[in-house]
Amino acid sequence: MSAHQAIEDLIFTYAAHVDSGNFAAVGKLFAHGTFAGGDPATGREAVERYFHDTLVLYPDGTPRTRHLTSNVRVHVDEAAGTATAHSYWTALQAAPGLPLQPIASGHYDDRFEHAHGEWRFVERRPHVALAGDLSHHLKAA
Repeated sequence: MSAHQAIEDLIFTYAAHVDSGNFAAVGKLFAHGTFAGGDPATGREAVERYFHDTLVLYPDGTPRTRHLTSNVRVHVDEAAGTATAHSYWTALQAAPGLPLQPIASGHYDDRFEHAHGEWRFVERRPHVALAGDLSHHLKAA
């Protein structure tokens, strides 16, 4: 797998784990990195706790969302073992009392490193550009 493919896979895997409510797996993606949404969370346990503390989970164990990631641009510095990525995201949600709708959209600025034979997140900075009804998604909305 090329560096570009491995990094895109990390980006898409993040969205799948959030949508499935598997915050332990999200934390694992940031075992050596920081999720810088709101108060930055660094490391596996802090990132997992951040998502548990922030997102509403429904009886099926998920936040009832689908994160669509697009316009992914990856820049790799093979010699340095580093990379950056910029991508758009849109979160859709359908929950009890909330019909299917986009609830927020923005972009991610990501940094990666290649260590121990694999690419991994160093930092993810989410930016919200557009927000709708987040009352069924965020615990503090």
